[in-house]
Amino acid sequence: MATYKIAPLRDPRWEDFLGSEPRASIFHTTAWLKALRRTYGYEPIVYTTSPPGTKLWNGVVFCRVRSWLTGRRLVSLPFSDHCEPLVDDPQELRNILGALERGTEHSQAWDYIEMRPLRHHEIKTSFHQSIYDYVLHRLDLAPSLSQLFGGLHKDSTQRKIHRAEREKLTYEEGRTESLLANFYRLLIVTRRRRGVPPQPLLWFRNLITCLGEALQIRVAFQGSRPIAAILTLRHKDTLLYKYGCSDARYHNLGGMQLLLWHSIQEAKSAGLRTFDLGRSDCDNTGLTRFKDRWGAVRSRITYSRYTTSAESWHNYKPREAQWKLRAAKRMLRHAPTKLLSMAGEVLYKHIG
Repeated sequence: MATYKIAPLRDPRWEDFLGSEPRASIFHTTAWLKALRRTYGYEPIVYTTSPPGTKLWNGVVFCRVRSWLTGRRLVSLPFSDHCEPLVDDPQELRNILGALERGTEHSQAWDYIEMRPLRHHEIKTSFHQSIYDYVLHRLDLAPSLSQLFGGLHKDSTQRKIHRAEREKLTYEEGRTESLLANFYRLLIVTRRRRGVPPQPLLWFRNLITCLGEALQIRVAFQGSRPIAAILTLRHKDTLLYKYGCSDARYHNLGGMQLLLWHSIQEAKSAGLRTFDLGRSDCDNTGLTRFKDRWGAVRSRITYSRYTTSAESWHNYKPREAQWKLRAAKRMLRHAPTKLLSMAGEVLYKHIG
């Protein structure tokens, strides 16, 4: 079975296909792909077994990432929590991976290929495969609002929502320049606390431009002071919590809990079916516990990295990398704000 390549930003068949494909997420859309290309220069490409000139019946979307720092690779997809291969027949997926395998062997174009599916696919190829596990939380919005609220953890979630109401925290949402500025200031504070640089401001501007009404920035205020913010993405029957940030000095006021509860209420009233709380690292027990307390169902997602060599790419040394990571985090926690932002602008295009 032949495999073909299409450019999803130029071929209207891709967006038409997504409209009727129930597994398609916000991360498959041309809007998301445009934001990736505008910000980081990643060029999207779709592999399919549908011949040219015919209606698409399947497709696996990747971005080409070329970096002098981290290598050349195909990723499905950068900065995306998950990207399910939109293929029904395992043989078709095997054929697509086979075409990628042959291309890698002949041209040595890619150091590795990475896929981030919702479901783990056991596909036999001559690639050497490494897997990486993450945790995904999703909340079913079918129950009533009172049932959803009753499913929240009474102490850490329900109590914080009531506290936010007693403190008379206010809440704004939209895509205005003012809301983006408040969100980004809180993002810098949060990323500094974690010892990592913030994503480039340009990334969020491009998301707003490309996704339009599907994107909402939500900010909680104590008086005129922004204390917590989240960014959500809507696609079909799902609302996705993508980014969150807050001022730790005001965590006891329940600003983040207020924002998420408002988001759930709005998603429910709009007739959506799922509130996706996004991906978490397996060893981030604090974040996974926080998401557990919203009554969301926890599942495991597995990323796969395919290489033509059994040796770990770039001779990766875990202990040395962990030591360097800890040192970098200590430095970034004390870096000036301008330097921290510049680090994000430089580094993120290399780590997608």
